[in-house]
Amino acid sequence: MDFSQSPLLVIWEVTQACDLACVHCRASARPGRNPDELSTEDGYRLLEQVKSFGPSGPMGSPLFIFTGGDPLKRPDLYDMIRYGVGLGLRICVTPSSTPLLTEDAIDGFKAAGVSRMAISIDGANAETHDSFRQVPGSFDRCLMALRHAQKIGLETQFQTTVTQRNIHQLPAIAEIVREVGSKMWSLFFLIVTGRASAADDLTAEEYEQVFGVMYDLSKTAPFDIKSTEAMHYRRYILQRQKAERGQGLESESAKRMAFRTAGVSDGRGFVFVSHTGEIYPSGFLAISGGNVRRQSLPDVYRTSPVFLALRDAKQREGKCGACEYVHVCGGSRSRAYALTGDCLAEDPRCTYVPTGYEEPVPA
Repeated sequence: MDFSQSPLLVIWEVTQACDLACVHCRASARPGRNPDELSTEDGYRLLEQVKSFGPSGPMGSPLFIFTGGDPLKRPDLYDMIRYGVGLGLRICVTPSSTPLLTEDAIDGFKAAGVSRMAISIDGANAETHDSFRQVPGSFDRCLMALRHAQKIGLETQFQTTVTQRNIHQLPAIAEIVREVGSKMWSLFFLIVTGRASAADDLTAEEYEQVFGVMYDLSKTAPFDIKSTEAMHYRRYILQRQKAERGQGLESESAKRMAFRTAGVSDGRGFVFVSHTGEIYPSGFLAISGGNVRRQSLPDVYRTSPVFLALRDAKQREGKCGACEYVHVCGGSRSRAYALTGDCLAEDPRCTYVPTGYEEPVPA
């Protein structure tokens, strides 16, 4: 799909306030709300601007995601959800597993017209997950939320940030995804920003190991599996498909996911609006192209120099610039920026060496 005019996903960080203290939090969230947050009226205008993008693919307008911090910290959340649904937008919400996330709150999401609720679980048990989130009882509350959503017929997405803390628990976590009936398992790959520690990050070789687990699970799982900030999983899928072609071993589910997400990356099919209105290519890539209080979101997405550069494959550097998979993958621009200070540099967590590529000789 052509993402030069319209994104596939628009994410709005409605607040950075959150009562969790997650060790990987990109926003370094805190309990109190920022008085400079976008207002309810600002939110309505933002939703209208997203609708004005027009169709971004076979599903119509971009998918709009309310995230945080904890979106439930905003008392006007349900009003804004209803307004977006009334405009014809598909709405997703990603609440945090705090005492604000009750059965009544989840009932409210369904009544307001939310299409999908995303819940993050980062371990196969309470010990692993709660140590990650740093709040006892978080794991049990996540399971309550997912099971209640399943009971009332609200579609869910299961999210896991893959780190050294849980890399060996992924098959067990997949069983929980199966049990609660989530439609998708989205595995987030760590970006060392905010509170995230480099010690929790995986090596490039460990990324490949996780890709293998994801691909093998996708052959039998009743849910879709996708990566976030590991665009090279699409390259891995294509390599496995090529190796297995004609043997009846291919994963049709992984193939569909690679097609649906092909080329989507920071600033390309994806745009993030901060709690104060800054327009970023990603929540993990805090290079602003403008602010929705002063500029039109579609105009910034379509014409901002930073967004144009990120969508231009010819500006990729190193291996990413020479890679035959650049239009499918393109590497994580957020990771490149976090680890090198250059958002156009090659992704430091990719083992693949493009055909004919030679590493430059150090001066």
